[in-house]
Amino acid sequence: MKESFWGVFIVMLGVISVAFIFFFQNVTNTDEQNHILLKEITEAAMYDAVDLASYRTTGIVRIDREKFVENFIRRYAESVTIGNTYKVDIYDVHETPPKVSLRISSTLESNVTEEIMEYEISNRLDAILETPY
Repeated sequence: MKESFWGVFIVMLGVISVAFIFFFQNVTNTDEQNHILLKEITEAAMYDAVDLASYRTTGIVRIDREKFVENFIRRYAESVTIGNTYKVDIYDVHETPPKVSLRISSTLESNVTEEIMEYEISNRLDAILETPY
C-alpha cells in the first residue's frame, strides 16, 4: 500500500511538471516570436517606405509615414499567430532622419488548471534606419 502511494505521487508530479513546462514554453516562444517579428518587419517596412523621389532630388533619406504604417500593419498581420490577440502602438515616426518607436502587446490565455489565466507580453522597439554613404 505504501509503495502504491509513492507510485501515484511520482505520476502526479510528472503530470504537473509537464504542465508547467508547456506553460512556460508557450510564454517564451510567444515573446521570442514577437521580438524577432518586430525587428524584422520594422526594418522591412522602413526600407519599403523610403521616399525615392525625395532622395533623388535632395539626397536626403526620408520615409513616408503613411506608407510605413500601412506596410508594417500588413506585414505583421500576415506573420502572427492567429490564436492570439495583438495590439500595435506606433508612438513616433520621424520622416527625416528615419526613426520609428513601436510597441506590440499580445494577450495570451492559458488553462493549465481549471481556471483560465490571461497574461500580456509587451515588446518595445526604437529603430533608426541607417544607410551607407
